[in-house]
Amino acid sequence: MATGAGAQQMQQHLDLLVDDLAAACAMAEEAGAEHVGGHEDDEEIVRVYRDPAGHPFCLFVRR
Repeated sequence: MATGAGAQQMQQHLDLLVDDLAAACAMAEEAGAEHVGGHEDDEEIVRVYRDPAGHPFCLFVRR
């Protein structure tokens, strides 16, 4: 395993179920998160973000 500057660091991806997707997305963006994607299907609506340090996380609601 590589260590030191520039080495890949261990990360954990968070999926956060929210009640109000629009409000949660607005709060994430106000805190500095960058919207980078998402998807919708019959069961859920998902928005993918990166925090200011580049760590990914998803906000989602169930349909």
